[in-house]
Amino acid sequence: MKKNMKFYLAGAAAALALFAAAALDARPLNGQDWRKADRGSAGLSPAPEAERGAVVQGFAARTVRWRGVFSVHSWIAVKPKDAPAYTVYHLVGWRLRRAPSAVVIEEDIPDRKWYGREPRLLFDLRGERAERAIQGIAAAAASYPYPSVYRAWPGPNSNTFISHILRRVPEIGVELPSNAVGRDWLGGVAAVSETRTGLQLSLLGVLGVTAGASDGVEANVLGLNFGVDLLRPALKLPLVGRVGLRDKSLRN
Repeated sequence: MKKNMKFYLAGAAAALALFAAAALDARPLNGQDWRKADRGSAGLSPAPEAERGAVVQGFAARTVRWRGVFSVHSWIAVKPKDAPAYTVYHLVGWRLRRAPSAVVIEEDIPDRKWYGREPRLLFDLRGERAERAIQGIAAAAASYPYPSVYRAWPGPNSNTFISHILRRVPEIGVELPSNAVGRDWLGGVAAVSETRTGLQLSLLGVLGVTAGASDGVEANVLGLNFGVDLLRPALKLPLVGRVGLRDKSLRN
């Protein structure tokens, strides 16, 4: 009985620690209205005039308001060779209030702060590999099956859109953070993993498992992800994301 109690207390303490860490990271920006928060560049992307070659970058940042405790928002920015500007791919749920599609594909600052939240660079492709990825990203975005649907939990949402792209573009080869709620919405029961090196099984995005050479092993319970990456030692946790070495494509 005492051993069981210690186990439950340890579990509760770990859960509280995760929640506290996520809440601290997602805390309000000095009481500022999120709609008036900083949307400037985070300085993570090369200027088009400085980098003439092709560039593909992926980003994730805490979402706004209370949802930021649980999840991040993800997007992809691309710049073809000699292009004067970046094109950003992401999905924004509130666009459905005035448009039939929540998918956004437009020229923009690639590494914008997400309403005051600092973005984290997930991957950075250059040169010929980036050129090939740009073609695949455009095709994958056009094939996204839920442009007019947005559900914060369990999906489909903004992370479902980017996950859909990752599964179809082999040049990228990395996954979204474990706190990207919606990445597990497959629209079916089975799919290739985001890194394209494994298999994912998922029931409506609320219960599932992923295993692969680059993915490691990951379980999804009610949209909360727990896993381990063995190749680049790291824990994959709900609320806080990846803890350990940075994710990296096996193609590197």
